[in-house]
Amino acid sequence: MNEVVESIPRSGSFLTVGLSLKISLTLGGQKVMYGSTLLGWRETAWLICEWPSQLGHTTDIAAGTPCTVSYRLDGKLVGYRTEIRDMISSPVPLLFIAFPRTVEEMHLRKHARVMSSEPALLTRADRMTQQGSVMASEDYAGGLVKDVSLGGCCIALAKTPSWIKPGATVRLEFELPGLTCHKLDGCRQEYRTPRQQRSYRSRISV
Repeated sequence: MNEVVESIPRSGSFLTVGLSLKISLTLGGQKVMYGSTLLGWRETAWLICEWPSQLGHTTDIAAGTPCTVSYRLDGKLVGYRTEIRDMISSPVPLLFIAFPRTVEEMHLRKHARVMSSEPALLTRADRMTQQGSVMASEDYAGGLVKDVSLGGCCIALAKTPSWIKPGATVRLEFELPGLTCHKLDGCRQEYRTPRQQRSYRSRISV
């Protein structure tokens, strides 16, 4: 069972503009949940959210009303108890929520992923076996390690060579801060990001 961790993290670790939020609170004696979007925040003060579309613009929510905010972020379920700070209707309806004092996080993935932004070199494992250290330029590709976990890592590529495909064996080289260069073998599992940039989830072994 995944462990729930309570902490007081930096805002950058659990907040990002554009997050789809679920806000749970009690109105008129009934527990309700509304969807919203995080527009911004002021550290230790408040969060600014879109006014929930399910609520009419004339709905009044008293300041100090307790609420719970939850959402998914980077493979984690994030949640915190807070309260309504204020609301405005002009020029656009906005909802202000008190900045959380503590945050609970639960990893939804089997292995936690650590975000990264390290350059990487991928080379064809089969060509290295046949030709040794001499390789043609089309047999290797540069990329960026986006995250690393015990189960593998994610590599983003601006241009995808034809030999990088699901099931292909490649060699991956990259450096982690404080550690020496790693040379790893892995298999590619392809997926696309929302912006259609090609990325690959790799199962790696030393």
